[in-house]
Amino acid sequence: MTDCELHKRVYIIAEAGVNHNGSVELAKQLIDKAAESGADAVKFQTFKAENVVSQTAPKANYQKQNSSDDESQYQMIKKLELDVAAHQELFQYTSRHGLQFLSTPFDHDSIDLLAVLGVPLLKIPSGEITNLPYLRHIARIGKPVIMSTGMACLGEIEEAMSVLLDGGIDYPHITLLHCNTEYPTPLSDVNLKAMLTISRAFPGIRVGYSDHTHGIEVPIAAVAMGARVIEKHFTLDKALKGPDHQASLDPIELSSMVQAIRNIEQAIGSGIKKPSSSETKNITIARRSIVACRPIKKGQEFTEDNITTKRPGVGISPMRWDEIIGRNACRDFLADELIEI
Repeated sequence: MTDCELHKRVYIIAEAGVNHNGSVELAKQLIDKAAESGADAVKFQTFKAENVVSQTAPKANYQKQNSSDDESQYQMIKKLELDVAAHQELFQYTSRHGLQFLSTPFDHDSIDLLAVLGVPLLKIPSGEITNLPYLRHIARIGKPVIMSTGMACLGEIEEAMSVLLDGGIDYPHITLLHCNTEYPTPLSDVNLKAMLTISRAFPGIRVGYSDHTHGIEVPIAAVAMGARVIEKHFTLDKALKGPDHQASLDPIELSSMVQAIRNIEQAIGSGIKKPSSSETKNITIARRSIVACRPIKKGQEFTEDNITTKRPGVGISPMRWDEIIGRNACRDFLADELIEI
């Protein structure tokens, strides 16, 4: 991903995450659907379970609801790993579909794997924003960074930014995503205004939004509020077994979100208040001119009793009303005729 690509239009990441359920073939089908949707990138998650969680680490509530009760978090995510060969295969498959392959690394080995693979950027997940060794490793790679800020306060974001900047990542190469990590996120907890707070705290930083709500309304609203990057989970089927499927979009919803975002970013415009090219033709039709409301003889004084305003707006503007009142008619005028001076 280049800066040009990010500035050109909203960068939409179709987050496949672990919704491949450990299957390369399922992952390819997700890539197919991401390409069909019009997204810019498809993103997976890269990790080695033993490097991420302990054998006794508990599951999050949403994971408990959408996976087997008799397996630990370690056992659950171990089944969702993709090995090096799978990454290479999916990277090439994604490129052939005209998409960018992205993945979130969750450990040091995974950071190195993605760097060697040639991903265009590195995505820092919310859970690693307070992981100093991890952040330093990310910075050493030297690639553009997108960092989610779920669960973080502004001070924690500032500390993580300092690590990245001190490590050599240039300010323009960092994108900060507002995020809430609850799956699904209650609308009352979204707090989209926090994205604006992040933007004000880091002037000139590129901001976006990583969404975990049901539906597509919130990411669309985020774009209207200035998000330049949108990340959203999707799945082939919400009924599939796995921790993230139920809180993800299906392919039809993903396509609808992408199209809506493209529409909204067109509608946002330049911010310059002037007649648009499509409405210029309506100016003379909708606006009024000063006209005679009854016959007026040459030399007769214009008064509020013999002139009025009517469409079309091809004559003297009603904003010149005070200038016309009290002047003498230069010729005879019929009722409804445009006044001339």
